[in-house]
Amino acid sequence: MAAIITRFNIDAPRWDQNTFIGRVKHFFNITDPRTLLVSERELDSAKVLVESCRVGTVPPGTTQEHLFYAKKLYDSAFHPDSGEKMNLIGRMSFQVPGGMAITGFMLQFYRTVPAVVFWQWVNQSFNAIVNYTNRNAASPITVKQIGVAYFTATSTALATAVGLNLYTKKAPSLVARWVPFVAVAAANCVNIPLMRQQELINGITVTDENDNPLGKSKKAAVKGITQVVISRITMAAPGMILLPIIMERLEKYPFMKNIHFLHAPLQTVLVGGFLIFMVPVACALFPQRSSIAVSQLEPDLRESIVAKYGDKVPYVYFNKGL
Repeated sequence: MAAIITRFNIDAPRWDQNTFIGRVKHFFNITDPRTLLVSERELDSAKVLVESCRVGTVPPGTTQEHLFYAKKLYDSAFHPDSGEKMNLIGRMSFQVPGGMAITGFMLQFYRTVPAVVFWQWVNQSFNAIVNYTNRNAASPITVKQIGVAYFTATSTALATAVGLNLYTKKAPSLVARWVPFVAVAAANCVNIPLMRQQELINGITVTDENDNPLGKSKKAAVKGITQVVISRITMAAPGMILLPIIMERLEKYPFMKNIHFLHAPLQTVLVGGFLIFMVPVACALFPQRSSIAVSQLEPDLRESIVAKYGDKVPYVYFNKGL
């Protein structure tokens, strides 16, 4: 029988976040697509339970399993900085169903320019929502900046995809199948920094080990955003690089030529298989609570911290976003 508890540190990681395996387990938990089926009422109840636990008022009869599940729902649906409920499409738990559908069609319909343009536009629209939803909420962004980021990233993806599509007309078909990945990677390098440009302009809040604010750092923002770009490209890479090879070989079999209308659904399902594992693995590449040495910070911030704390604060911490 589950033990009933009266006090529980709800924000203590269930798994060691200093290890890659611990982070993978954590992100498998919060990127679970099944959380998308949970009702709004249950999500709100989970938030109430988490917040109650934080102030030490766990309802009588609450078990540790109840708290673990409530925290899973909370982490999957609420922003770690603001505590606000995230839109469903922007949640990392939507990456598998959303990503598998869009990526599957990008990989299937890569031969004609209109198809390339349409699916790259859909993908960048999806990415813009995800990037905005998972930004560092302490750095607000204006509607104009969102528009510029969206337009620039979409233009980059379209220019890359259409240009390479035309350039690879005479190349082996497998090379043409890899064009969507190159376009996605290029767009990620533009979309994420632009969507989070306020962090690069004004810096993001860094804290000591006990979450006490120490100031804002642009270098911390650069590190966090770079890690997110790498994670997003890694997330897409296996499915968009290996799946074209698999499909290239499968399509040589006679039975595949007879079911051409099933190629897109098949690729979509296979992409989902990759993403089920790659979403948590890519998110886990770097700690969510990232750190940077005080010695690597901007001179004024570094001097401020050293003047106040001496060598007692060797590292500062910040939320890198997703």
